[in-house]
Amino acid sequence: MNILVIGGTGGFIGTLAVLKLAAAGHAVTVFHRGRTNADLPPDVRHLLGDRERLGDFSDEFRRLGPRVVLDTYLRFEREAVALMQTFRGLAERVVAVSSQDVYRTYGILWRNEVGPPNATPIAEDAPLRSALYPYRRMAEGPDDPKYDYDKIPVERAVMSDPELPGTVLRLPATYGPGDRQHRLFEYLKRMDDGRPFILLGSEEARWRQTHGYVENVADALALAATDARAAERVFNVGEEEARSRAEWVREIGRAVGWGGEVVAAPESLLPEHLRSPASYEHDLVADTSRIRKELGYEERVPRDEALLKTIAWERANPPAEVDPRQFDYRAEDDALKKIKENAR
Repeated sequence: MNILVIGGTGGFIGTLAVLKLAAAGHAVTVFHRGRTNADLPPDVRHLLGDRERLGDFSDEFRRLGPRVVLDTYLRFEREAVALMQTFRGLAERVVAVSSQDVYRTYGILWRNEVGPPNATPIAEDAPLRSALYPYRRMAEGPDDPKYDYDKIPVERAVMSDPELPGTVLRLPATYGPGDRQHRLFEYLKRMDDGRPFILLGSEEARWRQTHGYVENVADALALAATDARAAERVFNVGEEEARSRAEWVREIGRAVGWGGEVVAAPESLLPEHLRSPASYEHDLVADTSRIRKELGYEERVPRDEALLKTIAWERANPPAEVDPRQFDYRAEDDALKKIKENAR
């Protein structure tokens, strides 16, 4: 199959999807700006360009003739609109990567949303956020990408085109080699530093969220791009079992042989750097049965292996900048003393 991938050179989910598609024998072309240079096979073709001028490449796309377009990096409504306009009449289907941050419970988590949370686990037809642009409050101005970032209008544009069928994949909190958010780092650093305990707020310790390992998530992208049954469907992606945050930290600890303790305490007793602005009253757990039943998706890399690979990568690739205030161990020791005194 002739597949065009937009993005796919950043070294994370998109890159692995490209590798999987190419390994399966598909003819893959990657459209990107040339600013990142993932190690891709020589038979993967490259088309350099800026997605802000996607329509300028219509002639090249027409000569390429992709059956499916997999867009790994849609951020704004205008990008989705341009995508559908450009490939209408050129491709058979568009596959768009979205996020589980579209659900109402995510808005409640960050106190941007009012009303009842989604029923758990959250199915694809569950209510979405009514408050758009959840990251705008963190933007430095209208030119900051966080200002207009929102997957909900992206999804609407992709799934509402009468001439070009769309597929949407709502991804979970994805961990693994290449994770720029370094989801394991704050816990792994404390374990490697020999800390005997890790503090969590009581509500956060109980809170559950759907995760996915990067290789498995990339498998889902490749599957959705190559299976025609995915047309006009929305799929949650992620592991079937969603562990609590405390269980997640303990699982990392077991993988590295850490003998410490996860301590849950009221938020008011935590040191300032560990207090979270989030509201962990409701779980953010997705129902991933649709993609399993309809497309036969299953995880290829087991969780214990996934954690070991992620830990090795995190140790070899720590964040370029680490704020020492986020690892104020003296404050954490003092907080533990207060927690124990309060428990007497």
